[in-house]
Amino acid sequence: MIPFSPEVFFALFEEYNLAIWPAQLVAYGLGLLALALVFKPSVSGSAIIGAILAVFWLWNGVVYHWMFFAPINFAAPVFAALFVLEALLLIWRFVIRRDLMFEFRRDFAGSAGVTLMIFALTVYPLLGLASGHGWPQSASFGVAPSPTVIFSFGAFILARPHMPVFALVVPFIWVLIGGSAIWLIGIPEDVLLPAAGLVTLLLFVRRKRHLT
Repeated sequence: MIPFSPEVFFALFEEYNLAIWPAQLVAYGLGLLALALVFKPSVSGSAIIGAILAVFWLWNGVVYHWMFFAPINFAAPVFAALFVLEALLLIWRFVIRRDLMFEFRRDFAGSAGVTLMIFALTVYPLLGLASGHGWPQSASFGVAPSPTVIFSFGAFILARPHMPVFALVVPFIWVLIGGSAIWLIGIPEDVLLPAAGLVTLLLFVRRKRHLT
């Protein structure tokens, strides 16, 4: 059971979206920049992508979960801590150590990664609009957890040589949590969340086998 009704949840999103406007536009701009950079792989470009992802995860942890979601959900501070942890991991690997790169390759994995990133930017909000909770009650890219996780999965698939297992733990935890919203709250667009998680898991296992 969840400690709030769907009506309360969507009312919260409306309040949240109006309060942070125009952060949504900034998030889309950063997302498009990250998407463009995967087609021009470089150490500096990968650091920028990693920093963008870290900003998304940090924002979701501090602003969404801690500042807005906590009043209606006792578990929100835990979610906040997990999202901040993921942001720190991304900064460590991509911005500080710089031992991983985001790189689009013309293969199935490359196509899957870019597709998930595009889906998070375009298809996710369109499904929300079609299901009857468009702006300002919708979960916006970059500033809401589920589309951010889907976008991150797409980027993680493109990481070379591969994303470390510990960096995938928090996103998969959110797959379980956010995926339940499909039925409990009525967010059909969140069907993309477990689908993205499954694709990422299968490709991650396949790549690990090829490297061993």
